[in-house]
Amino acid sequence: MTQYETAEEDTRDACQDAANGLCRLLEIITRLRAPNGCPWDREQTPQSVMKYLLEETYELLDAIEEEKPEGVAEELGDLLFMLLFLARMYEEQGHFRVQDALGIAARKMVRRHPHIFGDTKINGTADVIANWQRIKEQESKDKGVTHSALGNLPKTLPALQLAFRAGERASRTGFDWADVQGVWNKVREEEQELLQAVEQGDALAVRAEFGDLLFTLANMARHLSINPEEALKQAVRSFMSRFQAMEAFFANQGRKLTDVGIQEMDEVWKASK
Repeated sequence: MTQYETAEEDTRDACQDAANGLCRLLEIITRLRAPNGCPWDREQTPQSVMKYLLEETYELLDAIEEEKPEGVAEELGDLLFMLLFLARMYEEQGHFRVQDALGIAARKMVRRHPHIFGDTKINGTADVIANWQRIKEQESKDKGVTHSALGNLPKTLPALQLAFRAGERASRTGFDWADVQGVWNKVREEEQELLQAVEQGDALAVRAEFGDLLFTLANMARHLSINPEEALKQAVRSFMSRFQAMEAFFANQGRKLTDVGIQEMDEVWKASK
């Protein structure tokens, strides 16, 4: 038996266990949504659970970042529950069943990996991405949807991540700065335009130019092979850690930050670096 065949057999066994787990969750959800079920669960709609989907997703991401497998398992289970809960509501409305969504996903993944499930030959990751984009474009045409190189980026993505992804996709068409220096020049240009808007006291222009500067910085991160969302998150965490250390320093002296001058705070801040 080949390594692939062994993996396939193991996967079949795992599938049965997973199917049993999914069925149990679906049974629980059906009970919760029943006429004599939980009042809160019965009141929920696809729109009302959007915030919970986002919350569970971010909790899962936190667990992954903290490298806690047991936490990942728990948060992954919570997110799966919410996804099945959402699917159940659409099934109740007669739109689709969870198995329909799973079937769509399976067919899509097979279709977009012709080098695995077909005869397409590739020479590396670049070919995989190129094929993926070509197939997506054909899918859009088949649906009668106007294709854009930007794709269907979720509007609910965090703005910084949305800027990063938009620049990334646009770059695939060749619409991009030639190098990092080109982005730096654009950053300086946007900085000057922002300063000019501030000097003129034009609130709308300040907002627009500030957005342009952030967008350019997101693309700078891309050219530096940095995810700006992750970089900013790390910077915020570092700030919070140092700020709390400063709070603890003065608390040990029986003092609150509101009673401390900025110069003294700045000295402690620098010392905590």
